[in-house]
Amino acid sequence: MCDKIIILDFGSQTTQLIGRRIRELNTYCEILPYNRFPEDDEHIKGVIFSGSSCSTDDSNAFRTDLTAIRKKYPVLGICYGAQLMANDSGGKVEPATVREYGRAHLSYIDGSDPLLKGVKNGSQVWMSHGDTITQLPASFGIIASTNDVKIAAYRIDGEPTWGVQFHPEVFHTEDGMHILNNFIHICGCAKDWTPASFIESTVSALKAQLGDDKVILALSGGVDSSVTAILLHKAIGKNLTCIFVDHGLLRKHEFEHVMHSYEHLGLNVIGIKAGEKFYRRLAGVTEPEQKRKIIGQGFIDVFEEEAQKLKDIKWLGQGTIYPDVIESLSITGMVIKSHHNVGGLPDRMKLKLVEPLRLLFKDEVRRVGTELGMMPYLINRHPFPGPGLGIRILGDITEQKVHILQDADDIYISLMREWGLYDTVWQAGAILLPVRSVGVMGDERTYENTVALRAVTSTDAMTADWAQLPYDFLAKVSNEIINKVKGVNRVVYDISSKPPATIEWE
Repeated sequence: MCDKIIILDFGSQTTQLIGRRIRELNTYCEILPYNRFPEDDEHIKGVIFSGSSCSTDDSNAFRTDLTAIRKKYPVLGICYGAQLMANDSGGKVEPATVREYGRAHLSYIDGSDPLLKGVKNGSQVWMSHGDTITQLPASFGIIASTNDVKIAAYRIDGEPTWGVQFHPEVFHTEDGMHILNNFIHICGCAKDWTPASFIESTVSALKAQLGDDKVILALSGGVDSSVTAILLHKAIGKNLTCIFVDHGLLRKHEFEHVMHSYEHLGLNVIGIKAGEKFYRRLAGVTEPEQKRKIIGQGFIDVFEEEAQKLKDIKWLGQGTIYPDVIESLSITGMVIKSHHNVGGLPDRMKLKLVEPLRLLFKDEVRRVGTELGMMPYLINRHPFPGPGLGIRILGDITEQKVHILQDADDIYISLMREWGLYDTVWQAGAILLPVRSVGVMGDERTYENTVALRAVTSTDAMTADWAQLPYDFLAKVSNEIINKVKGVNRVVYDISSKPPATIEWE
């Protein structure tokens, strides 16, 4: 096991971002609730206290005994984490007379301090706090200030403990990665967390965990399940069986493309075409959540039916990734969401779970996939919802509507690739609206369907903005769809951001 930094989560919206930044610096880290610090882990080299939406004086503020941690490890407190340490040691944290949100610039830096080594006066930082430290305890010393915040950063005398009231993890803090790298150096971490090292250690661990046992895995065509499959295949070879279910709601020719890709990777894949079964179950259903449940249950039924044909299966492989693990429990211990790619298999199957990616963020999964030699088509594929086109057809679902949307979507995505736009957006797709309108084609009046195009830019899908695609590109897509897809006479473009809208329409 490699060196690690523990990030204690006090409820900040950027806690996961801290973790991603540390990982980007080739250092392994784990995010844990603020009150669940692991005891006697010899691999821990340092600790970071995250920010929080709480104030230190709130009656329901998240608090824990930090003194034992401070005495044993190098510590970096960020925003609330910095305020909490100051408050607990006798300092004062009060509502700021001028709330500081957004850009600020360091007007003073102690250049001799190891945390801020190499950071210049005037460096831009990002503030986001309504409270501020107004008085430090006697053993605390200021190491950085801004024009409005005297105590922008401090160090505790005689121990490797620092606090900063700005956010080094966010993009707008110019030297944020430099500061985090300085902290990693202070902790003495070897910086040996790389895709290659992850693959080597994970395959070795899978071999020890699974032995000669057999595993089944539900493939979706996406990067998470694909990387999971390759890691398992490297560990147990023919003892892995993958099942790829075509529920009739995939993109045009996607089943064939994905099956070909998996053959290229040498995987043992059973492909199941089950579209007719799903169409029957979905007939006449218009409510979005009901459609999702029908598709999810249908997938489970098909998967279970195929799995029962196999003998001596003991494990279920899943592409669970680290954000799913983090979000499965809040810092108060309450479940926020469940995380399973399959949607919940029946207990009667009595399978144990194996989740090789549960330590990785999404961008790390892609880097591991690249290291494994996966085709760019699989690695860089846009996110695609599990229910597929079933939630991009508003209203009831019919086979005819699916074919209309598949054709329109295929034109849209193919042209995005042709124009070099596909890799510039986070996600794109076409939506078939339950709206018909009058049109004219040749000398004839038409009354046909409307297709909406959606494309967004994002880094994590928590927020998203509509992609400002070129007008001539949109004109080309619209013209191609209307001329080539029978049943469509109008194309519109969605310019809604998230929030308030969502990326998908249902």
